[in-house]
Amino acid sequence: MSSRQTAFIACESSYLESKLVIFGAPFDGTSSYRPGSRFAGTAIRSESFGIETYSPYLGKDLGDFSVFDAGDLDLPFGNAEEALVQIEDAASRIISDGKIPLMIGGEHLVTLGAVRATVKEYHDIDILHFDAHADLRDEYLGEKLSHATVMRRCHDLVGDGHIFQFGIRSMTKDEDIWAAGHVTQRKYDFGTLEEVLCRLRSKKVYLTIDLDVLDPSIFPGTGTPEPGGVSFADLIAAIHSTGLIDIVGCDVNELAPHYDASGVSTITACKVIREMILTIM
Repeated sequence: MSSRQTAFIACESSYLESKLVIFGAPFDGTSSYRPGSRFAGTAIRSESFGIETYSPYLGKDLGDFSVFDAGDLDLPFGNAEEALVQIEDAASRIISDGKIPLMIGGEHLVTLGAVRATVKEYHDIDILHFDAHADLRDEYLGEKLSHATVMRRCHDLVGDGHIFQFGIRSMTKDEDIWAAGHVTQRKYDFGTLEEVLCRLRSKKVYLTIDLDVLDPSIFPGTGTPEPGGVSFADLIAAIHSTGLIDIVGCDVNELAPHYDASGVSTITACKVIREMILTIM
């Protein structure tokens, strides 16, 4: 955790002094529609210099906090399990050193590696999940490890009543039926987030954000765009509200930057990350 490529804006403190550590997981080997999220980390770091370090929403500045950006992991393109092992190892090291990992995906499957590490350290965790897709299939095209199965695999680790999903608006009938008995799900928006956060105040929480929770009119640069999403203002408000809980790990995933030539999707991802960091710090 010493050498790194160009860091996210103002996240250039040393590893030892930092409470929060950014690392990238550039893997999109199970993307079923449009690949390209493996390029997100590089694009986000480069374009982060187009935003301010200061958040007017929170009245806080990245420059006032110690954050280390470790750069991207070198992950194998075609081996999902090996990629997950490497992600788990990286997140485990960060957590065991008393720090909070913030992972930049990559497709959503990368979340499983970080959740494995978080469960190994804390044992009893809850998962807060913002997404357009339920990701609760038991298998997809015969594969247990997929961006379409990631939350089902996370459920294998944490069990019933520990996954809270918001913004969901795309799933199979089987997923919808299964979700009713195993997870807490708010379709389409963040309407019940406040009461869920009250339930989570004494818990260790992993926050995972699939950026396609945003409406594609705001965020077209993603592998599986889904109309009917939340607004940027709604997502930022939801992130800020998580300041009430103990987030011990988090990720932002599914930016595929080359599907938005305007660059707006990448800048949106940058602002989401800035607000996540400042909320946690």
